[in-house]
Amino acid sequence: MTLYTKSADAITQLTPESYRVTQQNGTEHPGTGTYLDNNAAGIYVDIVSGEPLFASSDKFESGCGWPSFTKAIDPLYVSEISENSLGMIRTEVRSKNGDSHLGHVFSDGPPDRGGLRYCINSASLRFIARDDMKSEGYSDYLDQVEDI
Repeated sequence: MTLYTKSADAITQLTPESYRVTQQNGTEHPGTGTYLDNNAAGIYVDIVSGEPLFASSDKFESGCGWPSFTKAIDPLYVSEISENSLGMIRTEVRSKNGDSHLGHVFSDGPPDRGGLRYCINSASLRFIARDDMKSEGYSDYLDQVEDI
């Protein structure tokens, strides 16, 4: 099993926007994220630690302005934390080892796919195309990736 960690080097490589989102619990402006309209086959990993987070086959268009997924690729790498902010109770989503703020999870996703909507900031992610997954060490997740 690969050990995914947060390192000072990884933090220094972040863009100002990725730093603001992942390290300061920021949120991208809706409709501006790099991966909002990405429909390529592959996986999304934590930009800080490389933890595998979401598969393209679980991505869907929710209309919320951020990439949305029905489930995590491996629950081992995702933490869900109840928070009380902006006058509401929400569930924050963070990477387990990288401790990056990713976004939030809501219960208004597609009912036929579990009913969850992981609303995730593109700035917290790095996309790895299916053809590159093996060479980048993510071959264990190839069976979870299909064309959409």
